[in-house]
Amino acid sequence: MSARKRKGGEAPEPTKKARTEEDPQPQSAPQKEMVGGTGVFPGPKVHIASWNLNGIRAWVKKPSVLDYALRDDLDVLCFNETKLQDKDVAGFRKQFAKYPYQYWSCSHAKLGYSGTAVLAKTQPVSVTYGVGKRKHDQEGRSVAVEFDTFYVVATYIPNAGQKLERLDYRTREWDLDFRAFLKSLESTGKGVIWLGDLNVVHQDLDIHNIKGKEKNAGCTPQERQSFTQTLAEGFTDSFRALNPTLRKFSWFSAKNPRAKSENQGWRLDYIVVSNALMQRVQESLIFDQVQGSDHHPVELVLAAQ
Repeated sequence: MSARKRKGGEAPEPTKKARTEEDPQPQSAPQKEMVGGTGVFPGPKVHIASWNLNGIRAWVKKPSVLDYALRDDLDVLCFNETKLQDKDVAGFRKQFAKYPYQYWSCSHAKLGYSGTAVLAKTQPVSVTYGVGKRKHDQEGRSVAVEFDTFYVVATYIPNAGQKLERLDYRTREWDLDFRAFLKSLESTGKGVIWLGDLNVVHQDLDIHNIKGKEKNAGCTPQERQSFTQTLAEGFTDSFRALNPTLRKFSWFSAKNPRAKSENQGWRLDYIVVSNALMQRVQESLIFDQVQGSDHHPVELVLAAQ
């Protein structure tokens, strides 16, 4: 979700002072749990998908959403913006029993808000909830699951807000700390597959018309430059790398009934891959004909080895 307000969308948070070296924020270790698997996928290809649901309760009732989500060839499925509380998760686990290994993270800062999940058919090595900073981890925005040669990191990146009230938090705190978290995963010798609603329009090609939107959340120069800086740390936007001139979008405003038919969308959902893994990437896709949310699913096809 970007700057536009939608029903049940992100509410503004209290203004927070940006981090400085003289004013460090409290830290905590990421909540890592060993799962016990080898993380080895059985087939020659791995299909990893992500979908911003804009609330799983409404999404799961939509026609055909499970046709995509429960595909036989889908190995890992990531959810963003589930809007669940911890007490609600058990019921949804049963609906996705086809994925025996499930890791859900719910917001505790505000109930029924944000939320991410990773569902897998292969037992992973470990799972990490959050990035190790209390100020970020209370919103349930990140789940990192470790497999044999890479991590899958499902994220729902904070929105800068309608009035850009969280822009400094987003670009001067969250982005810096999350970038460091991704690099800490890479330091283990494994690559990273980072996917989700990243709430940024990186290039002009990633929106139907950038003119007049530079002060909208997701389109500000600060957010776009921050994403550029993250990529410069050794990561690749897989869709843009494989489709350098293709104008295809993952989000269409529900307020504009002609947005989809006239292709007036934004690309907010990304699959970012460690540079070292790009040689294994076979496809990076946006399923813009799959309905169920104001976002469409994105998917990576990767050689297993």
